[in-house]
Amino acid sequence: MPLNVAIQMDPIQSVDINADSSFRILEEAQARGHSLFYYTPDKLIFDGGKVKARGWPLQVRREKGNHFSLGDPATVDLADYDVVWLRQDPPFDMSYITTTHLLDMVRDTTLVVNDPFWVRNYPEKLLVLQFPELTPPTMIARDLGALRDFKHRHGDIILKPLYGNGGAGVFRLEHGDRNLNSLHELFAGINREPLIAQQFLPDVSGGDKRVILVDGEPVGAINRVPAEGETRSNMHVGGRAEKAELTARDRDICAAIGPLLREKGQIFVGIDVIGRYLTEINVTSPTGLQELERFDGTNVTARIWEAIEARRG
Repeated sequence: MPLNVAIQMDPIQSVDINADSSFRILEEAQARGHSLFYYTPDKLIFDGGKVKARGWPLQVRREKGNHFSLGDPATVDLADYDVVWLRQDPPFDMSYITTTHLLDMVRDTTLVVNDPFWVRNYPEKLLVLQFPELTPPTMIARDLGALRDFKHRHGDIILKPLYGNGGAGVFRLEHGDRNLNSLHELFAGINREPLIAQQFLPDVSGGDKRVILVDGEPVGAINRVPAEGETRSNMHVGGRAEKAELTARDRDICAAIGPLLREKGQIFVGIDVIGRYLTEINVTSPTGLQELERFDGTNVTARIWEAIEARRG
């Protein structure tokens, strides 16, 4: 049965149609006969007890430079929609958190993907803390003394913002590196948030694997390899994607976290695995669909929509 679908995302005119997962989600929805309505996060409105959005009916096409058409602008009641996608990119700041509170209010009538209550309570770098047996040694702290102690114990570490994204602000502090104090001062001047420190994993030189789960089940993986001389494997900072297979360890990790993801309505999730360790569980706006589909030759996005359609009954 066709669904009425709204998507809350960053400006569609700037997406890369050959890489953006939100575009692929929209493309597959349209192919399945679902109607689309698009709005940006700043157009979300609470008014008179209703959660509304100011946006446009949308059509998409795989034509570079001509990849979408908008209908006449309209203000709609999101409770009238079958599905709302929460797909804007982090940072996971108060603006982002506010949208999850508002979208919470339509959960009785509308399926919000991923469930905004648990997106808010399970941001990527915090959800992994529930699985210490799967992760490298990790510290969340703002206190400089605690971070120094972590650095002393583990020597070679990664330091990054707790709510950052896309590899921004990620630093490797090797044995003997004296920049911890300066970096702490820099971050403290930007915001009041804690930092996350993790033991550096040498296996990252061979790649940072992105495993995609649909409704708690792994459906495939890609490997993201850092550029020469770079610690970060994110593709927009020079990392390259490679075909990857799911290992027994990957499947064990997914088996451990999958039931919780499914129970909490996290339908489309991307986890990051370096060697044998889980480093992040991405629930806000996961990526990697198009790269996975090109490598595997399978329609993974259809699996996502099948899970959504099953929940809508």
